[in-house]
Amino acid sequence: MEPDQAAEAEHPREPKLLIAVAIILISNFAWRVLVPAHDYPLRTEQVLTMAFDLMLIVALIGLRLRVAKFTALYWSALVCGVGLFVIRLKGDASWWTGHLIYSLT
Repeated sequence: MEPDQAAEAEHPREPKLLIAVAIILISNFAWRVLVPAHDYPLRTEQVLTMAFDLMLIVALIGLRLRVAKFTALYWSALVCGVGLFVIRLKGDASWWTGHLIYSLT
């Protein structure tokens, strides 16, 4: 298979990947807004979740450059991805947990 044909054969997977990344970002944002956190994670977990969120945002932007449609889904996922980091600016508990609400059970 020639390189041009290989690139065309992979093209149909890109919209599905964009949708998957967008769904992960949107559902992760909804989870962190609606469900309160009950304990502080370890520093390693905090850094890894922030890195994972950042990688998803970068992947979303990279996929958007290759797929021209799904603009509403793209923008809502991008807003949710940035919102994941905005939540952490609310306070000390939000910084550590990544959730909007923190409560002890």
